[in-house]
Amino acid sequence: MNAVNASAVKKVLIVGGGIGGLCAAIALRRKGIAVDLIELKAEWTVYGVGIIQQSNVVREMAKLGVLDGYLDAAYAFEDVAIYGPGGQLLARIPGQRLAGPEYPANVGISRLALHNVLCNTALELGAKVRLGLSVETLTEQADSVSALFTDGSSGDYDLVVGADGLYSKVRSLVFGDKYTPRFTGQAVWRYNFPRAPQIDHLANFQSAEGNAGLVPLAGDLMYLFLTSHEPDNPWMDTATLAEQMRVRLQGFTGLIGELREQITDSAQVVYKPMEVVFVNEPWYRGRVLLIGDAAHATTPHLGQGAGMAIEDAVVLSEELTAGGDIAQQLQRFMARRFERCKYISESSVLAGDKEMAHDREFDRIGLVKQMLARTAEPI
Repeated sequence: MNAVNASAVKKVLIVGGGIGGLCAAIALRRKGIAVDLIELKAEWTVYGVGIIQQSNVVREMAKLGVLDGYLDAAYAFEDVAIYGPGGQLLARIPGQRLAGPEYPANVGISRLALHNVLCNTALELGAKVRLGLSVETLTEQADSVSALFTDGSSGDYDLVVGADGLYSKVRSLVFGDKYTPRFTGQAVWRYNFPRAPQIDHLANFQSAEGNAGLVPLAGDLMYLFLTSHEPDNPWMDTATLAEQMRVRLQGFTGLIGELREQITDSAQVVYKPMEVVFVNEPWYRGRVLLIGDAAHATTPHLGQGAGMAIEDAVVLSEELTAGGDIAQQLQRFMARRFERCKYISESSVLAGDKEMAHDREFDRIGLVKQMLARTAEPI
């Protein structure tokens, strides 16, 4: 057996069954690597309304071989437009078809529809999934990691991937309390509506008080999002969420103003304080690696949070099958991921900081254009 095969990663534990973990499971299984995936939730539900997949993400989903599986359930669109608070057009940025001419530049999709496709694909490819489970301890051996699970069972793996989100248990096992999530001062609100005919693109509306947008998710569905300044991270009474969201949309007129008055069902409002964390050093120790929000959770201002997790998954599968020992593989992974994710994290937080400061000089349109150009580059 040659040295490359001797060091090959053959079996991986993925902790976390969200978008990043599922995409990692799919990517690794397509490369022939055995995958055990554990998810803390006993019921594999998904949180949130919908998700924007911009051109770089569409490219990676095509690489994963899952894009065709959910395009029928999604809304394909080309452009991103930025408007003033009353709907006056400020800029329209054409999309790039990075996945090839046969695929759209961008996709909007409900989180549930995406989850179902990713979950079914991972299972069809042979990933072994266990729910209601996390890791208790991880013990590094000479050439493996021994994982003790919360149900008392255990297993040995060539690599453990922590894809367990903002409050990652794997991150705490690796780095202790060195990296803890930070509240940014803002929150995001989301609410579903029947799709308005003119919303055939991502429509972003800017005001001095916050940033709102409309995202098409299907032929008959779109969602409205709003960012707001919540300085003390207040507790929100769930019974008043609709009213609270309407209050925070008072600065908008036009279509957003019309929709504001239709926000009446607090149970349908998805409210989420923005918290961020960035591991500002290599995201691995030995044979344990963090990906996605566990390593680089950011704000939704540039719509790239889940996209960065998906890119992590694809790049990891490529590097684990490109020769060398595991240390070299993980070093190459970091070389391709660190600066790119740091740029997205810092730029997203910057956009939010400028919103809270009511900085009218901030060139948000320029930042969006720069981000689209950067993410279009090969990874």
